Parts: sequence; C-alpha cells; structure tokens
Amino acid sequence: QVQLVESGGGLVQSGGSLRLSCAAVGITLDYYAIGWFRQAPGKERERISCITSISRHAGPTYSDSVQGRFTISRDSSLNTVYLQMNNLKPEDTAVYYCARRQTCSGFNALSVTDWGQGTQVTVSS
Repeated sequence: QVQLVESGGGLVQSGGSLRLSCAAVGITLDYYAIGWFRQAPGKERERISCITSISRHAGPTYSDSVQGRFTISRDSSLNTVYLQMNNLKPEDTAVYYCARRQTCSGFNALSVTDWGQGTQVTVSS
C-alpha cells in the first residue's frame, strides 16, 4: 500500500524555523514529483513547493508566499522529501501535506486524490 507520511510540524514563534518531512511507504519518491501543500483555516489548499523527479533536470518551484524562505529537498537514501521553513510568519499557520505526481506541471490540489494526515504548523506572533 502506497502511503506518504508527513511529520515535523509544531508550534514555533514568528521568525523561527521548522523542517517538515515527507516519508514514503510502498514507493520510491525519487521517481515522482513531490509537492508540498498547505491549508489554512477557511482557505483552500494551495501548493507551495514542488520538486521534480530525479530524471527531470528542472529546479524546484515555490509559491510567491514562501519564495526565499522555504527550501524543498530530497534525501534518496532515506526515501524522504523535506521542506525547510525559515523566517516563519503567523500567516504560515496551516496543515501541511505532501503528495506525488509524475510532474510538477499542472500539479495542483485538485489533481490529488490520496492525501495523508498532514502535519500542523502553528506560528505565534
């Protein structure tokens, strides 16, 4: 059974950092584009970052809201994708999810059918 499991969330003060992990069971993440999404209360789920599969030579993408503060990366040996989040702001408070597709192109929340539990990130002011 394929499963992506998010972890690493928590409560942090504004300006702080967290590193989220997306670990996989049943698949090798290197062969997929992995997207990080978040959903704040009362808002739609949005994609904030995507990293391509290792066979595609394209850089990661970021939404304007996290560009310059968040970094997505892979550790192939651990079959894990990370989201390093620095200079966190209260508006980053949300449940964070990871998901997989073949490519980052057209990879939005509507194209995902198998969401994990997510991990809560709360940033206090």
